Amino acid sequence: MSKGVKTPLKVMHIITRFIRGGAQENTLLTVAGLAKRPDYEVSLVTGPGLGPEGDMLDDAMKSGAKVIVVDAMRRAIHPWRDWVSYWALRRLMREMKPDIVHTHSSKAGILGRWAARAERVPKIVHSIHGLPFHDYERWWLNRLYIALERNCARCTDRIICVADAMTDKAVAAGVAPREKFVTVYSGMEVEPFLHAGEERDAVRKALGIAPDAVVAGVVARISPLKGHEFVIRAAPAIVARNPGVKFLFVGDGHIRREMEELARGLGVFEHIVWAGLRPYREIPELVGAMDLVVHTSLREGLARVLPQALLAGVPVVSYDVDGAKEVVIPGKTGWLVGAESIEGLSGAVCEALGDLGHAKALALAGRELCQKHFPAEVMVEEIDREYKRLFEGKV
Repeated sequence: MSKGVKTPLKVMHIITRFIRGGAQENTLLTVAGLAKRPDYEVSLVTGPGLGPEGDMLDDAMKSGAKVIVVDAMRRAIHPWRDWVSYWALRRLMREMKPDIVHTHSSKAGILGRWAARAERVPKIVHSIHGLPFHDYERWWLNRLYIALERNCARCTDRIICVADAMTDKAVAAGVAPREKFVTVYSGMEVEPFLHAGEERDAVRKALGIAPDAVVAGVVARISPLKGHEFVIRAAPAIVARNPGVKFLFVGDGHIRREMEELARGLGVFEHIVWAGLRPYREIPELVGAMDLVVHTSLREGLARVLPQALLAGVPVVSYDVDGAKEVVIPGKTGWLVGAESIEGLSGAVCEALGDLGHAKALALAGRELCQKHFPAEVMVEEIDREYKRLFEGKV
């Protein structure tokens, strides 16, 4: 770090809400990792952990960062609450005088960067975990989001993306020039996934699944764009070729009842185990109880469950969206299927289940790739490097 920069650096991370989700796990591991380093003083500012996903505020409190909850900050657009949140962020920045403000998620990314610009924070960083504009959003909202992202990017010194695909889409939309972006894969605690299968039989027993059953799992909140309906619609063809198959759905959400009714209507309800909402620390053992992970979300940065499954040695079938292709390489580490394709999905799942030995070999090849790029320590080291490059004038 260049002479004259005070140590430790004060870093304020801001995220819209601290629910159980990929962006939140990424942020938690980032602030916890930075807080262990003597050259950082870390704070985490978040809205309340509201939503059916459950919150991770207790984990945040143990991270080593100073945690501040801005009650008015919520995900939904709300002019009055957003105005109150903006001024609350400005007051916090004025009091705490951060050297770096690092924002996560769309709402916090906009309000946080506007506040940081107004308070003349020396350096502003933003992480893109998933872009707010996408093919399944209303056209006018996409235009609004792109305009807001372009505006905020002008005062952002560095934009960190969890996948190259996010950079490509942001650059194509004119958010900012490519040189302002860097990819830092979303880190995770790797070790639990490397040992994920050790309690396989016990976990299956607790879920009411036979030890010798073939299990295809989905790990995602049950909400629009997460794609549970595609798995359910593909299920009859999969069951026809694999009569004993079980689908393990880990997660919950406000359209669960709708998905249950769809499964009943298609005659596959009895083949689905609804595990519900689980603490994120239980995810490794749940993944380890699966023979195959199926991911059918239509909008992701890079779904964390893909590297998690491969680290656990569990084969994956994924829709080819956003960053999936950066870890799921057809014929090498797993199966990619065109988004929304039910026939392609059922075909790929049946192919994987039909030769689990080959599928496992692909997963183990993927494990080697993911062990290199996805440890939390690697992510924190790369973020630390980017922060210091900013102050050294190398960005």
